[in-house]
Amino acid sequence: MTYFYLLLALLVLLLAWYLIALIWGKPWSVKGLFLRTFLKFALKGPELLTMLGILEKFGIHGHNAKLSDASQAFEDKMFAFVKRDLRLLRSYPRRRQDKTTLLSMDIMDWFLDDIARGERWRHHDYPLNQMFGIQSELPNFMMTMHPVVSKLEARNYVKRLRRFGVKFDQVMEGLVIREQKGVLPPRFVIRRVLDEMTAFVAKPARENPLYTAFKDKLEKLPKIGARDRERLLAAAEAEIEQTVYPAYRKFIDYFTALEGKATDDDGVWKLPDGAVYYAHCLRSSTTTDYTPEQVHETGLAEVARIEAEMRAILERQGYRNVESPTKLLAELAKEERFLYPNSDEGRQQCLADYRRILDEMDAALGPYFNIRPKAKLKVERIPEFREKTSAGAYYMPGDLTGSRPGVFYANLRDMKEVHKFGMKTLAYHEGIPGHHFQISIAQELKGVPFFRRMVPFTAYAEGWALYAEKLAREMGMYRDDPFGELGALDSELFRAVRLVVDTGIHHKRWTRQQAIEYMAAHSAQDHASIVSEIERYIVMPGQACAYKIGMLKMLELREKAQKALGEKFSLPAFHDVVLKNGSMPLDILERVVDEYIAVA
Repeated sequence: MTYFYLLLALLVLLLAWYLIALIWGKPWSVKGLFLRTFLKFALKGPELLTMLGILEKFGIHGHNAKLSDASQAFEDKMFAFVKRDLRLLRSYPRRRQDKTTLLSMDIMDWFLDDIARGERWRHHDYPLNQMFGIQSELPNFMMTMHPVVSKLEARNYVKRLRRFGVKFDQVMEGLVIREQKGVLPPRFVIRRVLDEMTAFVAKPARENPLYTAFKDKLEKLPKIGARDRERLLAAAEAEIEQTVYPAYRKFIDYFTALEGKATDDDGVWKLPDGAVYYAHCLRSSTTTDYTPEQVHETGLAEVARIEAEMRAILERQGYRNVESPTKLLAELAKEERFLYPNSDEGRQQCLADYRRILDEMDAALGPYFNIRPKAKLKVERIPEFREKTSAGAYYMPGDLTGSRPGVFYANLRDMKEVHKFGMKTLAYHEGIPGHHFQISIAQELKGVPFFRRMVPFTAYAEGWALYAEKLAREMGMYRDDPFGELGALDSELFRAVRLVVDTGIHHKRWTRQQAIEYMAAHSAQDHASIVSEIERYIVMPGQACAYKIGMLKMLELREKAQKALGEKFSLPAFHDVVLKNGSMPLDILERVVDEYIAVA
């Protein structure tokens, strides 16, 4: 018995030592560091935990009563944590690791290093803008992500409303620092944000989306009695009036005063060390070391190539001597055959057609993929309060448990903006085999560290989605649909134009109007959509370049594998290599493909 208790004591000490090292020191293995680093990111973000939807399965709900910390002090701690874990990661001997672990080490190294590099530029962005920011994202999170599935979670919803004021004050702290450093958004950004926030607080609390969405969810909970429901709704109304609206009004007052100090200069070249900052933005988004000039020239070449393909298709349809294929496409977009009625019936038919398009694609994937995601995909309209300033569509991933499906959100604010010849490409990009396909496969990966199921790299994710558009053409999804193929080429052209205008604005110092004019000359988009897009690039420097750069790299790697392997090349096997390893920087993806070629 004495030996047993000594052994038990030793095991307890070893476990304690392991846990101390895992939590506070250097984990015994790099795999322990993978876990700890991911957990620190996740556990410090209550909103992320809600989106993941894991803890609720174990009866843990406290995070759903909190909002993520947005204070400068918290940012300081996170940068310190990232740099410390990066040093620890690099201290593990590589010769002792297997191939999968080495790949994980390199992916995490790139991810943490990119964050650490960004500390210098932490105050060079515009946290509130017409595309994103706490003023729009937090209400949307509450309405679409907070799980009002029980009385407890309904109370947590109200508790989160109570924390709006604290979080808004934390964001304000960062805004003041930016102002002191001379980092002010262009004047039009301030005006867009002011209009959005003013409209949000203009309605009585009972008409605010935060209240109406909560009410709708409560009505779907049969286990909550009428008295409890009314009590919860009254509490939500009170918090909107006493906490949420005053928080927004502080921002409205601040931005009203800031508007007079802003300028109409749009590019980040105007910021302190703006050229170096833009180079960082390009590297971070594209995961390459391409210079702004290289990206600009690539864009110009791709625009010329794609427009030539479009002219060839138009000529086969009887349209001769077309000077501008996009101008002709814009005229075709006005024809009734390519439009839906601008009515509720038209919107419902559009959503039904999106579902049909995705079902047809899903049924055709067999010869092209060995792997398929288990997660389901829904098609829904973008919430009306967000659609005015939202993109034409976007994808929202499901949770890791599979209980909440992925959602392809379509913008139906004006059905004149929804052209039937562009719907296939949009559905393939956002849904199958694009974002939903790739992200869901990553979330369902087995045998890799958890962080690799979640880590985001824009060039990989958006590059894959644009590659998926190209693949759909190769699969014959536009057979006997020349106008749909034109829509696909127009979509690719749109991403090529982005390379030109993004670098034009931030590197070549184009004005907002110059960028609008270039895109208008090479896009079938209507004027309002073009303005919205250009304004997006202004507040998200470099991000829009990731799409085409990522796609070009994937096509380059596929061609490389085809040439090297000849008859041994398998497209489904190539797709396995790209998808089964999860998201990664493009230079690491190239190395992975090279290793596949070497052993195939």
